[in-house]
Formats: sequence, C-alpha cells, structure tokens
Amino acid sequence: MIEIPSSKERRAVTKTNVPLADRALLLRPDDDVAVTTRELASGTTALTATDDLVLSSDVPRSHKPAVRPVSAGDAVHGCSQTIGRATADIAAGEHVHSPNLGMDVTERAYEFGTGRTRLTASAADTARTFQRYHRENGKIGTRNFIGVPTLVNCSASSATMVADQFCGFALEAFENVDGVVAITHQSARGLVPGSEAANALVRTLMGYAQHPNFGCLLVLGLGCEMVPVRSLVDGPSLPTGTIVHTLTIQDAGGVGATLRAGAERIKEMLPKLDQRCRALAPISELVLGVNCGCSDDFSGITANPALGHASDRLVATGGTSILAEAPEVSRRRAPAHPPCGLRGRRSLPARPDQVEAGTRAGRRRHARQQPVARQQVRRAEDDPGEVSRRRRQGRPGPLTAVYEYAESVTDRGFVLVDTPGYAPVAVTGIVAGGANVVCFTTGRGSVLGCRPTPSIKLATNNEMVDRMAEEMDINCGHIVDGTATLTDVGDETFERIIADASGGRTISEELDLGQDEFIPSQLGTVT
Repeated sequence: MIEIPSSKERRAVTKTNVPLADRALLLRPDDDVAVTTRELASGTTALTATDDLVLSSDVPRSHKPAVRPVSAGDAVHGCSQTIGRATADIAAGEHVHSPNLGMDVTERAYEFGTGRTRLTASAADTARTFQRYHRENGKIGTRNFIGVPTLVNCSASSATMVADQFCGFALEAFENVDGVVAITHQSARGLVPGSEAANALVRTLMGYAQHPNFGCLLVLGLGCEMVPVRSLVDGPSLPTGTIVHTLTIQDAGGVGATLRAGAERIKEMLPKLDQRCRALAPISELVLGVNCGCSDDFSGITANPALGHASDRLVATGGTSILAEAPEVSRRRAPAHPPCGLRGRRSLPARPDQVEAGTRAGRRRHARQQPVARQQVRRAEDDPGEVSRRRRQGRPGPLTAVYEYAESVTDRGFVLVDTPGYAPVAVTGIVAGGANVVCFTTGRGSVLGCRPTPSIKLATNNEMVDRMAEEMDINCGHIVDGTATLTDVGDETFERIIADASGGRTISEELDLGQDEFIPSQLGTVT
C-alpha cells in the first residue's frame, strides 16, 4: 500500500534514502519516468530494484523524475507510451518537465486491431435498467428541460432573463420539469449562411435543440440575423414531440415585451412538459460523454482508468461512450491496457470499419494538432498532466466511428468526436452529439457543468478533494493511497452514471452550473 502523507509530513521531507515505491509510481518496468506521490527534495536517494536513484532537484507531487538517462531528441516513455521528446540530455534523477520535455510531433505509425480486448457484458449488466424520459424520435432523455436557444449573440441577454424568471421556487409545482436553460453564445451576427463557421454553429445549436434532454424549446432571435430562427426548428431532425415556440425581439417590440411574451409561452409549455414521466429503459440506451480538464499526472493513473472501466462496462451492454479532444489523443500505437492491469491484452483482427475509423481518427488528430503544436507545448507548462492524462477514458474496445464537431452520434460503442482540447468547447461538442450523461475527470479542480446534461466530476487525488470536497462527486485518489482498487472506483463510477441518469443530482446541478458553459467551436471567417 502506498501511503499518502499529510501536508505537514510532506513539508518535512528531507534528503533521505527511501524505496522508490514508497514515494513514486513506476507504471511499467520499461518506463523512463516515475510519477511522485509526494514532494521529494533534491538529494533524496530512491532505492530501485537495480540501482540507487539520486534526485538532482526538488520534484513536486505528481511530477516525473527520470529513472534512467535519456538523450536529447529521444522519446520519453511513461506507461509504455511516448509522452514527449527530450529537448536536452536528461540524467537519471532529474525532474522531467517543460524545460527539458517537448511535444512529440513526429509521424505516427498507426496500428489497428491490436492492444484491445473483446468487451463482454455480464448477465447482470445486460439486465440493468435506468429511469428515463422517452422522446418520440426514439431517443432517451435523462433530464426534462425547456431550452431557450439563441441564434445570435444580440438576443443572449434576453434569453438569459427569460430563463431566469423560472429559477428557484418558480417550478416547484412541476415535479417532472428540471428547469429552463438559456443557450447563448458570442457569435452568429456576421456569419454568412452556408459558410463553414455558420454550418458548425447551426450544427451545434441543432444538436442541442434536438437533444433528448429538452422536451420544449423557445427559440429566441433578434430578427435580422443572417441565419434565420426557423433554420433551427425546420427539418426532420427535431423530435416530433418537442413543443416549439419562436420569438424575435424586433417583432415582439423590444426586450421588455420579449420577456413578457417569452414568460407566457414557457408558462404554456410547463403543464404539458410536466405530464412526461420517467419509465424504465435498458442502460444500453445511455450515451456517455467522457472528458477531462484541469488535469494532473494522476489523471492517467486514477480517474481516467476508472472512468475507462465504467465506460467499458457500458459499451459492453450495447451503450455508447464518446471521447473528444482529438489533439490530445496522441499515441504511437494502439491504446494500452489500464495501469493497474485491469485485463490482459491480445491482438484481434481489425474489421474494415475499424480500420476506417482509426484512419479517420488519425487524420483528425493530425489536422487538429499541427496548427497548435507550439500552443500545446506552452500549455503543458501550466498543465503537468498534459502528456499523460488522456491515457484511458474508454478502452480497450474497438473504436466504432469518428464524427465531426457537434455531429449527431448514431453509432453505438466507443466513438470519437473531433473537438479541440479546450474542455468547455469539447463538452459542448459531445453534448451536441447526443451525450445524455457526462463524466469529467479533473486533477486540479474543474467546476464545469453542462446543462442540459448532468456532469459527474471525478477527482484524481485526495489533496484536491480535501480542498474542494463540495465540488467533487467521486474521489479516485483512493486508487493511489491503496484504500480502493481501480476496479472498485470504476464500479462506483458505473453505478453513479446509472443513478444520475435516473434523476440523481450531480454537484454541478445542485450548484445550478452549466448554462454559461455552452461554447461552440470557432471556425471559419466572420464578416
């Protein structure tokens, strides 16, 4: 068992001889770096299986000391994966971080059908159900919201004020209504219809408009936007049972008149929406979105693998798990099995559709990563977990499909949505794709919510939970301190997904977070 010391004990760490396993994790025998579980002072001698490792500088908790020399230009490995390239010679015992570690932007040799295991659900998991809202297009909702989407930023304040009239006790009489959500953004007035930017924004807004967690919509516009209000609700994609009203500020007579008219329309919707009740559905109808942000080097050791275990269990039943942030899915070979050896690896033949999905994923990763390589290196200085935190959030099952940003996800299984690495933009893209539950792993304390979808926060370490206990839903730090296994926390996460999909409240929902985190990806030219 690895002991996690108190803050006082950590400050008292001095130059001493300690077994490496008592102070750091070496995830694979052939790794070039370990991950510290507490601060280590310069001069500390770590006793390894083959040699004594003397630290040449202070190494903070969750950072990486080199366990063997690495030459400038060589790949640096952690968890048997390339985590970057040495920008200078690195001696054994040296702190490996941004001054001597850069991104590995070399070409990847992609492999398909390797390093994965067939996912088989237990009979008990296959029989599991959750309480859902059924929509007439066959999709399944985990919440029952009224949405107030805007096509242009000029109507954002009005939409927010309309929604705010239904906060607190205003909905107390409507037990089955979860709230009224304004969907606002900073774009659209100058977007040219049919342009890449306009298409991406409309696709994102349409994804939210047709999201099964919305039972009613009040689409609010200014009245002179280049992308008309009706474009959001016309067409076959919107569920036929969705109650829809449209309103423009100019036609209504200004902001005050819009607030009154909007409130009246929502009051008409509430009794109808409240008549819709939850009923049982198999958990295979769940669409899980997975993401991480404000990460640390424990993300790839605790929370991400635990979430990957829960994701595997869901996918094995026929459910869907969506991964995002294409620039950070950066590996030379197929994904590794989880750090704690959750299951063995064996190669399986790759089907043509898996090769196609894998090839497309590689192209999207490359396209996203190349223009931002320098920015990613700078970001890594502020994010010590950048190079390893994506290690596992849903594997080792095969990648089923790859989607454009905010594209509606129709395939079951483990899929990738092409989003940038910024968490609110990425989560917006996967919710627009249809995620009806989101799990978000964090090592330094993200507080992101994503209404209309519940967001379950998974903390990577005990210290952050001690500081932010009121913000975190699940503590995965117990994997490092030895009080729980990866499987234990993964199973806890799986159960929490089902419970919250059935109406359980996440902390971000209790705090009423998630309305302002709707941030569509910025593409193309604005006139």
